[in-house]
Amino acid sequence: MAILIDENTRIIVQGFTGKIGTFHAQDMIDYGSNVVGGVTPGKGGQKHLGKPVFNTVKEAVEQVGAEASIIFVPPAFAADSIMEAADAGIKYCVAITDGIPTQDMMTVKNFLRRFSEDERMMLTGPNCAGTISPGKSMLGIMPGHIYKPGNVGIVGRSGTLGYEAADQMKALNIGISTSVGIGGDPINGSSHRDILEKFEQDPDTKVVVMIGEIGGPQEVEAGIFFKENMTKPLVAYIAGLTAPKGRRMGHAGAIISSSGESAAEKVERLTELGVTIAPTPSAMGETVAKVLAKLG
Repeated sequence: MAILIDENTRIIVQGFTGKIGTFHAQDMIDYGSNVVGGVTPGKGGQKHLGKPVFNTVKEAVEQVGAEASIIFVPPAFAADSIMEAADAGIKYCVAITDGIPTQDMMTVKNFLRRFSEDERMMLTGPNCAGTISPGKSMLGIMPGHIYKPGNVGIVGRSGTLGYEAADQMKALNIGISTSVGIGGDPINGSSHRDILEKFEQDPDTKVVVMIGEIGGPQEVEAGIFFKENMTKPLVAYIAGLTAPKGRRMGHAGAIISSSGESAAEKVERLTELGVTIAPTPSAMGETVAKVLAKLG
């Protein structure tokens, strides 16, 4: 089992024939992902990387049964691409694009709310590394070889720290059920809490790792959800313990703007909620190993 994607998920690439889309689409195909085509307006009817190219997402859904999409579209046009995917009936969309204007993402969020919960497309990103269910499917830009199949779920705002956690766990012979990047922008498609809910429902995920950072209330909201609703242990690492107050660092969302949003305050609150804290980035793997050992 895995969440969001598996070996059967029918994937399309929006921005398929561009340089970046081509590079990562080939990587996903080589990994074994079930890529069934791509979308580049004006190039419909062609073949690219041995897969059909469509003018619209709707055509891809109708003709090859596309279920999931990944966005490699420039920032100015990315929001329209996300909304096109939702309108066409795509179930899950990963927006890799960095630099989508905040106002555009507000428009996307409002657009998605028009759909009923049963019909609403799930979105992760923008500005994320994507999602991988190791050994099954990769819908993203991560180095697939560092992910070992297993029963630990990862959700994080930082792609690089997600890679680090997976690599540390692989070195300890610990595998991943699914790793989900939710992106570091102030307005993203899915929160930590949204992904924790899915991991809680997945019978093959035994422990979840949450990688957070300074800025915003998402990590603490996820901790409250964990305390009230989860039966599985949650390990967290919060980046930015040494960041000066008010300093923007890395991600656009990583800025402390109100009380409770510094890394130290988040760690304190999460500890109160029963979350196991990895004290440093280099301790993520060993912290998970200790939690797994307690489970037996």
